[in-house]
Amino acid sequence: MDQVVQEEVKKAAEVYGKENLLVVLGSPDEDSAEIFAETVTAGDPTYAGPLAGIALDIPVYHILEDEMKAAIPLDVYDDQIGLMELSLDKEEICEVMKNVREGTSSF
Repeated sequence: MDQVVQEEVKKAAEVYGKENLLVVLGSPDEDSAEIFAETVTAGDPTYAGPLAGIALDIPVYHILEDEMKAAIPLDVYDDQIGLMELSLDKEEICEVMKNVREGTSSF
């Protein structure tokens, strides 16, 4: 997650309150999903961006997770996400996201 996106998430948390936000990722693998998820929950693990040392604790999900799929009309999901769901390692990505939300990720 680059510094521009980190700054925008930080601003949104300040303006709307982190309790009113939800972050949805579309990262193509479990490693990048974990890093991005950790960044918006516990702070930038690289200590290089605007969220360095800032734990926003914003709930974060991946678009492939069942909770997100259930919130989107099936025809839209199939059209926009269907190929991604077939080609990426959904199980691994979802497991990493669950671990981040539970505070048991590898970071």
